[in-house]
Amino acid sequence: MHSLPFLYLCGVILFESMGSSAERKIEFVKGVGEKRAGILNKELGISTLGDLLTYYPYRYVDKSRFTKISEIHSADVYIQFIAKVVGKELAGKGKSQRLVVRVADETGMTELVFFRALKWVNESLTMGGIYVIFGKPNYFNGIFNFAHPEFEVFDRKKDYTSEKFMPMYNTSERMKNAFLASKQLSKIIRTAVSEYADEIEETLPDYLISAYHLISRKDALSNIHSPKSEELLARAKFRLKFEELFFMQLEHLVKRTNRNSRSVGFVFSTIGEKFNDFFYNHLPFKLTNAQKRVVKEIRNNMRTGTQMNRLLQGDVGSGKTLVALLCMLIALDNGFQATLIAPTEILAMQHFNSISNMLGDMDVKVNLLTGSSKKRERGVILENLKNGGTDILVGTHAVLEDNVVFANLGLVVIDEQHRFGVEQRAKMWAKNTIAPHILVMTATPICRTLAMTLYGDLEYSVIDELPAGRKAVQTVHLYDRDILRLFRFMHREIALGRQVYVVYPLIKESAKSDLKDLMDGYESIVREFPLPKYQISIVHGQMKAEDKEYEMMRFKKGVSNIMVATTVIEVGVDVPNATVMVIENAERFGLAQLHQLRGRVGRGGEQSYCILRTKDELSAEARFRIDTMCATNDGFKISLADLQLRGPGDMAGTQQSGVLDLKLADIVKDEGLMQQSRRTAQEIIEADPCLESPVNAVLRKYFMEKHKVNDFSMIS
Repeated sequence: MHSLPFLYLCGVILFESMGSSAERKIEFVKGVGEKRAGILNKELGISTLGDLLTYYPYRYVDKSRFTKISEIHSADVYIQFIAKVVGKELAGKGKSQRLVVRVADETGMTELVFFRALKWVNESLTMGGIYVIFGKPNYFNGIFNFAHPEFEVFDRKKDYTSEKFMPMYNTSERMKNAFLASKQLSKIIRTAVSEYADEIEETLPDYLISAYHLISRKDALSNIHSPKSEELLARAKFRLKFEELFFMQLEHLVKRTNRNSRSVGFVFSTIGEKFNDFFYNHLPFKLTNAQKRVVKEIRNNMRTGTQMNRLLQGDVGSGKTLVALLCMLIALDNGFQATLIAPTEILAMQHFNSISNMLGDMDVKVNLLTGSSKKRERGVILENLKNGGTDILVGTHAVLEDNVVFANLGLVVIDEQHRFGVEQRAKMWAKNTIAPHILVMTATPICRTLAMTLYGDLEYSVIDELPAGRKAVQTVHLYDRDILRLFRFMHREIALGRQVYVVYPLIKESAKSDLKDLMDGYESIVREFPLPKYQISIVHGQMKAEDKEYEMMRFKKGVSNIMVATTVIEVGVDVPNATVMVIENAERFGLAQLHQLRGRVGRGGEQSYCILRTKDELSAEARFRIDTMCATNDGFKISLADLQLRGPGDMAGTQQSGVLDLKLADIVKDEGLMQQSRRTAQEIIEADPCLESPVNAVLRKYFMEKHKVNDFSMIS
């Protein structure tokens, strides 16, 4: 492929959108009308011609093939067959009435069942008539039947071999009732493509079309809805997927460029006394190469003069807190204060203790501010903050309050970014005349594919390496029947002075039954580990906050041997002495959640274990999750497996406005194409940040029209 700058010189400007026709109201498209337009809008969100043409088939079926009735063996695939009507009868009464049509060929007989439009169907399917029938079989009462199949009179003169790629569209029950099933929708779309073909204009500049050997947008839309061949269908998909992914990545970069151009930030130019003293005299362990790389990335970001908005992602135990402290010391060396905000008091206290211990006798003043801080103590902290007596403030949401005023806040570190929204971050921006640098951290592993998609408009750093010498948690799968084996193992670990977590699922839809499971489990553990020899804590979501905190602190201090809990401990306190994580009903947890829970153990120097206990019978999906957890401790591999299993839309924290609004591309299957499109978008923005080059006029216009702005710099 030619380099893009060369291609710019050769570029031909083509109009970027489908022009005014794309905005044509759907009711004016042939075959739609006002009533159908209302249904399409409500059911599928289709209101314009552009929406209609980009409503793509979810699959294609081969209607050139015919099956014999005796060959029907599966309810999972659509089939087509030729059969004669040999019987008809009305069954049921009122709303339950249905028409049952028996059809047969030389190999056997099956039934067609209809629940609506009974009069029309009865008149259309005549006794002795021969029909081409197409549908998906259902297995009921020992036989296959077809509910509301498509049918047409068999025409011996018709060439059926031409219908090799029949598009199938997702439709709703309401659409089917309005005769807008897949077949009718396909006809409307094909008509629209044909009628407005000459008005479908390009979205991509000519140099990109040439570089990637793309077919035109007009040909792509025509062949995605009505493929002329397997090759043209593949080329249509490639063109439209590239377009989707390219514009998504280009938009991220446009927004980042515009934000950076007007977002002035403090310049941290100095690596000074405090950083060097800590690095050379107090560093608790040797930094991994990943930690060194990330500190360098953040440092370079903070000395550009542009406000930093960066995501720091690292698996449990990867050393994010140490990286955050190093970055906060850079802020201090440049005359600024820093703050670290955590979602809970117990986690804030943990960060405070960890940072204080790491700093040792260094001349760095660290304070802790939470909702529980006493009035007098709070007053002293607030005064020290205001006059510069506090260097680093560790706290909870209490830091966001208006009366918390800093002398010169330069860096905000936010732990577990999904617990803090945009509004909370905006409050921290207002804590100085110039917005401080923002570093948000998450322990939720996100594979690079998804991170590129979700956080393309943020700077992104990842710690993808664990500290040397850390022992991997051993993960074991046990069944319900293995309870005695589990108890023997728990006894052994407790006898060695270790502590044990036992976690139960808690799902809103079944909160009552889940709580009962928790209490039943708690009672069985109490019977096996009785007082006074053993101490057991219990924590669940229906307890008061102070009671939860009390029980968690008992466990942290080593008073309790066993912590029985719901997933409230998923993001929480470090207990280095806890070496066993028992997850009950593990088949009900997602991969990401299982990994987070497993990360609660293995914080100390002793070998730790995660026990996944399930019922005997598991679904294929549950088996895959359990096997994945037993096979690897790599959070990034688990994230990829989770992505492959569930898709991006279901993953925690990914339901962001417009982030994954992909109609055709798949960020897992099309990872290579996404990376390719991102590299292309980066090359374009680096060469032409504001898309002012004539060859990029089509791209600039795309964004101006999409965001309905007259000033390109307002896109953010």
